[in-house]
Amino acid sequence: MKTRITEMFNIQYPLVCPGMTYVADAKLVAATANAGGLGILAIGHLNPEQTLAEIRKVRSLTSKPFGIGCALIMPGARENLEVALNEKVPVINFSLGSGADVCKRVHEYGGKVIATVVNAKHALKAEQAGVDALLVTGHEAAAHGGSVTSLVLVPAIRQVTKLPIIAAGGFGTGGGVVAALALGADGVAMGTRWAASKESPVHANTKELIVKKEVEETIYSKNFDSIPCRVMTTPNSKRIMAKKFNPIRAMWRAYLAAREMNKPLLGIVKDVFKMGLEQTLTVTFYGAAVLQIKKATIDGNHAQGVQLIGQVQGLVQDVPTVEELTQRVMREVEQALADINQLAGHSGIDHTAVSGAVSEKLSRIA
Repeated sequence: MKTRITEMFNIQYPLVCPGMTYVADAKLVAATANAGGLGILAIGHLNPEQTLAEIRKVRSLTSKPFGIGCALIMPGARENLEVALNEKVPVINFSLGSGADVCKRVHEYGGKVIATVVNAKHALKAEQAGVDALLVTGHEAAAHGGSVTSLVLVPAIRQVTKLPIIAAGGFGTGGGVVAALALGADGVAMGTRWAASKESPVHANTKELIVKKEVEETIYSKNFDSIPCRVMTTPNSKRIMAKKFNPIRAMWRAYLAAREMNKPLLGIVKDVFKMGLEQTLTVTFYGAAVLQIKKATIDGNHAQGVQLIGQVQGLVQDVPTVEELTQRVMREVEQALADINQLAGHSGIDHTAVSGAVSEKLSRIA
């Protein structure tokens, strides 16, 4: 199956495992790569030494292309990114920051850059910075999706740029892949679906919850980490999401995070002078939330933790291996295409004559 995404990243299928905090570890990323997709290693919660170890672990498990994900605004992000650049990681996926310098350095060693965006304005800025592709995150997505659903956001961004698009938010089946291509995307990211796989480090308790939860059982609010965020509905997440962003609570959570992660509190003070109090509180609140993510994701403790999750959790019915899931999704793609062709035939439409991008993409993957 060929799309611009498969050709650009030299992968077999247009399927991406995004850089989910605590979820997209070396094992899951390598499994995705070996199954024919693109895995993106999450490094935002790591220190430089851990980042280096995880990158090298991926390379010990696969010889295929992979990437790293980095939110540039976060404390320590630049140091982790420097490790990835020195290691010449094939794909760098950045968000929340300017990527011009990142693009320049990655392109020097022949790598590719993906920018995560949630609106057309950000997409155009990323294109001007020199990125190779966009990861367009719709409202349905886990964590920090946009305010617009993928059904509208993907074609809206397609109207303003010719860059390859990876659609994220609401995708977990082969039918979703075909729909994304029809909307103007060139591939899909399926974070929630990969999280519920056997190779995923997500705790068994949490995987069980993902399977049981319905599409409606998520909460979208900025009260978790100061940036609009989607989480799984649980008694604890309801309690946390009911409390508005508070500077005092932000600093307290930042203190707890710094203590548990063995990071110096002096760094927070320095950030205040560099970024200003409001932005620093936002970043520290965001960083402190990582601890609650770990409790739910890795420890399976939903009495204290919070699980980032997409609405597509309601479509997850089992916990297969990454290889089994990949092959299932591709079979579903074939079935969806067959259904479309049959429908076109019953309607008296020659599907080979369908105009525009849909015709081109369907002819390439059929």
